[in-house]
Amino acid sequence: MVSYKPLKIKSYGHIAHLPGSRMGPADHKCHEGQKRIATEKARDRHDKIIVQEKLDGSNVAVALVEGKPLALTRAGYLANTSPFKQHHLFETWVIKNQSRFKAVLKEGERLCGEWLIQAHGTRYNLPHEPLVVFDLMIGSTRTPYNEFINRISLGEFISPKLLHQGTSLSIEDAMKILNPFGFHGALDPVEGAVWRVERNELINSSSTERRVTVDFLAKYVRPDKEDGIYLPERTNLDPVANTWLENN
Repeated sequence: MVSYKPLKIKSYGHIAHLPGSRMGPADHKCHEGQKRIATEKARDRHDKIIVQEKLDGSNVAVALVEGKPLALTRAGYLANTSPFKQHHLFETWVIKNQSRFKAVLKEGERLCGEWLIQAHGTRYNLPHEPLVVFDLMIGSTRTPYNEFINRISLGEFISPKLLHQGTSLSIEDAMKILNPFGFHGALDPVEGAVWRVERNELINSSSTERRVTVDFLAKYVRPDKEDGIYLPERTNLDPVANTWLENN
C-alpha cells in the first residue's frame, strides 16, 4: 500500500521543553518568556494556564476527510501503511468507533491523542479505553481547552487528567499533584506534564471584542525518564501490551 498524507501535513509537531526537562536529539527548549508565563507569572488576567498529565504512548490522530474518519500516524500518514502493528490496531479501533469521531469532527479537522495499547516507556493498567485525546486541530490551529472538552464529550472521549487551570503553575507543584503514578493507571512513574497557555485576546485593535486562542504549549519530562524501554525495537522481545478497561 502506497503511503501518503491525506492532510499533506504532519498530524502533530513537537512541543517545546521547559527548563530541566529531559530532551531528545530532535527536541527544543521553550523561550524564557514562555517559561515565566507558564510556571511563574502570567502576563495579565487574560492569560489562562492549563496543565495536564503527559501520557506515554504513540502519538496518533483521526482526521475527517470527505466525511470519513481516517486513522493517521504522527507524521500524517495513514495508520494502515505503518510498519508497526500498534498502528494497524489503531485503524481497526477507529473504524469500530467511527460514529463517535463523526460526532466530534468537522470536515478537515483532526483529533490528536495518545494511543496507549502498547507500552513504550511506561506500562499502564488503564481504567479506560486506550485512546486519550489532547488536541482538536485544523491546520496548525488548536481548539481552546473548554471548547475542546465540550466537543470531545459529543463522542465520549477521554482527555489527559486536568491538574490545574488558572494562573501559572510551577513544575514542582505540577509534579506534586501528579505523584509518582498519575491518574491513568501508570505502573511506572509518569513522564511529566503539559502546559497549555491560552490568551483571551482582542480580535483587532479597533474592537473591544475578545476571543480565546491557544498561545503556546510547553512540557516537562522527568530527567530520569527513558524512552521506549519496553519497545521490541529496543528489547528484541515481544511487545508489552497495556491492559485496559475492556479487558478487566
